[in-house]
Amino acid sequence: MLDRLQAQAPDALLALIKMHAQDPREDKIDLGVGVYRTNEGATPVFRAIKKAEQKLVDEQDSKSYLGPEGDTGFVDALKPYIFGKDATMGGRIEGMQAPGGTGAVRLAVALAKAAGVTRVHMGTPSWPNHAQILADVGVEFVSFTHARADGTADLEAVLGAIRGAGPTDAVLLHGCCHNPTGVDYTAEQWAAIADAFAETGVLPLLDVAYHGLGHGLEEDIAGVRQVLAQVPEALLAYSCDKNFGLYRDRVGAFYMLAKEPGQLPAITSNANALARANWSMPPDHGGAAVRYILRDPALTREWLEELDDMRARMRRVRARLAAADNEASGLNLAALGQQNGLFAVLPLSKEQIVKLREDHGIYMAASGRINVAGLHAGNTDKFIAALADVTQG
Repeated sequence: MLDRLQAQAPDALLALIKMHAQDPREDKIDLGVGVYRTNEGATPVFRAIKKAEQKLVDEQDSKSYLGPEGDTGFVDALKPYIFGKDATMGGRIEGMQAPGGTGAVRLAVALAKAAGVTRVHMGTPSWPNHAQILADVGVEFVSFTHARADGTADLEAVLGAIRGAGPTDAVLLHGCCHNPTGVDYTAEQWAAIADAFAETGVLPLLDVAYHGLGHGLEEDIAGVRQVLAQVPEALLAYSCDKNFGLYRDRVGAFYMLAKEPGQLPAITSNANALARANWSMPPDHGGAAVRYILRDPALTREWLEELDDMRARMRRVRARLAAADNEASGLNLAALGQQNGLFAVLPLSKEQIVKLREDHGIYMAASGRINVAGLHAGNTDKFIAALADVTQG
């Protein structure tokens, strides 16, 4: 039976990681792996997380099962940061823990399918796992263009997708810090998107994976809140990978917005059944650490300071790249200063990307996606000079 399986293509990013590791050049640059890095190139555990974990070690008295909904204290503690002062939106919001943002996205798609959704519209390019999840769950994927060539969001395309969607369609949007482009909708564009959802009744699927890494926690979630304020129903996936540095601990949350509070028990029972069949229950440790942070004012302040430092460093890198716009022709580096988060996509040819790797020791995805946090004061000038080299003539 198993001999019928066909070998799958190797993960391109894992191959890139291996090539980078084997490169002996001391000044090599890794812009492929999607994790935050400090100015020294490290991806440390947050200080606030370390302290919360110690409290967890000292105070946790059981490792017994929690159920498919996971740590409800963690889920509730996040709500004000996502939904604002009215954290339950009049009792219309319920949530549950998920194994990372990936698990939350999968649960959102699976629940949407159980409710009758057959197609999901999504801007491209997007995080590759979005399309894989849609295919695996068995929902049709319809694409529209996310970003224009000038490095801004294509509002007409997303409005066309929403207004052209059918009664069994949903539309998936990134909440902020778009992966892979870094191109976000403006406040005015979010207002138009919210109006379109309200007019059509199309179900929004909102993926919030980089909250706080763009301009701030309130600023980054403002567009999502505009949508939620105008629609009767929505599903939202949330990740703590980046903004708490909990990558390998798989800490995510999934939220459901219902038309009426009385509808939530039936909706959540379906979500719990899907979670039970998929992973039974999510891992507890990371979510519990986040709960400790968000319930302790001192730890919350420390976490916010660390998040501010991360965001400020990435904005400095983006500003330096934008200032070098005239040093690398045809790449529109100036647009990177207006974009957000970890990622950006440079319009480089495959030949130029290979040349960057072979001649300069700079490793990036074949799509031209770079991790902005892979750059720092010690290697940004080298990167800009290398871009100038491969784009000259």
